[in-house]
Amino acid sequence: MSMTSKTVAPRSRNSIDGWRWFGRIFLVLMLLYTALPMVWMLLTSIKSGFAAMQFPPQWWPREPTLASYTKLLDPTNSVGQDFLRFFWNSIYVSTVTTILSVIVAVPAAYAFSRFTFPGRKFLFFAVLLRNMFPAVIFLVPLFILMRFLGLVNTHGSLILTYLTFGLPLAIWLLKGFYDNIPVQLEQAARIDGATRFKAFVLIVMPLSVPGIIATSIYSFIGAWNEYIFAYTFLNKNDQLTLPVGIQRFFSENTTDFPGLMAASFIMSVPVVVLFLVLQRYFVRALTEGAVKH
Repeated sequence: MSMTSKTVAPRSRNSIDGWRWFGRIFLVLMLLYTALPMVWMLLTSIKSGFAAMQFPPQWWPREPTLASYTKLLDPTNSVGQDFLRFFWNSIYVSTVTTILSVIVAVPAAYAFSRFTFPGRKFLFFAVLLRNMFPAVIFLVPLFILMRFLGLVNTHGSLILTYLTFGLPLAIWLLKGFYDNIPVQLEQAARIDGATRFKAFVLIVMPLSVPGIIATSIYSFIGAWNEYIFAYTFLNKNDQLTLPVGIQRFFSENTTDFPGLMAASFIMSVPVVVLFLVLQRYFVRALTEGAVKH
């Protein structure tokens, strides 16, 4: 019986280089697609009100001004007082939501990863089931619940709601990360006399820092940018968060576009800085949580 072997011709160098250049051009186009709105927002924020309304548009401001930023960050005027209050409210709600998300998600994800109990798989997928539905479906039931609990017009209503919507993905991210931490490390610690809790704190927690940071970033950004529930649950001016508060730059007859763009730019700064500083942890957590060793 004769054996025949097939030889696969290697791909030509020109073909490989062509795909590389295609990928580079595609990435540049995506970068422009995402960066141009931010650039336009920044340029509009340093224009005067008249220049921002010109048509055809004035792409580069002839007389750039920081008046909008000065007005927003000045606590001596009503606009600055409101904006700084909205900014603090967003910081408070997002930070508390992030801390509580990590406190709840860490033990829950560890339990799903390490323990076997009846209904474990069903319960895990039931946690993710909520993400299959749009948030607006839960708007009226949650408002009725918050009114029953007396939490309408309080930040507690937002924190509780954001936890409900952010925990499923937070648990899922951390579980994938814990699955890739060898259980033998904990077993070795327990042989040396450590309790399960001590092994978790001394061995698992330090190794899971990238996953915890990724979960924190996700929770913070989700709470920081949320609009629908904040608009529904909050009516008092001193309780509003930034996504709802910047509506004050709209009025029936006119819109302060430079002020609106300046407020939007300032609102985007904490999220961008947070992601740039912790980006490597976020990417590491996603890759390690998605690949089973």
